[in-house]
Amino acid sequence: QVQLVESGGGLVQPGASLRLSCAASGRTFRRYTMGWFRQPGPGKEREFVAQIRWSGASTNYADSVKGRFTISRDSANDTMYLQMNSLKPEDTAVYYCAASPRLVAPMALLYDYWGQGTQVTVSS
Repeated sequence: QVQLVESGGGLVQPGASLRLSCAASGRTFRRYTMGWFRQPGPGKEREFVAQIRWSGASTNYADSVKGRFTISRDSANDTMYLQMNSLKPEDTAVYYCAASPRLVAPMALLYDYWGQGTQVTVSS
C-alpha cells in the first residue's frame, strides 16, 4: 500500500520561503507521476500546484506558482520536495502530496494516493 507523508508546512511572512517534503513508501515509484495540490479552505476545490515524473524527465506547474515554486525528487530516499519562494498570502492552503502509477494530466481526480496534508499560512 502506498503511503505519503507530508511535512514542512508552517506560518511565514509574505516573501519568505518554505520547503515541503513528501516521504513515499510502499512501492517502487520509478514509473509514477507525483504531484502537489493545495486546498485554500473548507469547501474550496483542491487545485493543482506542480507535478513531476519520478524519472525526473518532466515537470509541470500551475501558472500561479511558475517561477516561484520548484518541484523535485530524491530517488535514493523516495522523497519529493516543493521549494516555495516569494510566498504570497494567496498561497495559504493545505498542501497535499499525491501519486499515480500512470502518466496523468494535472487533475486531482486522476491521482490514486494522497497524503494527509500540511498547512501553509502566509501572513504578516
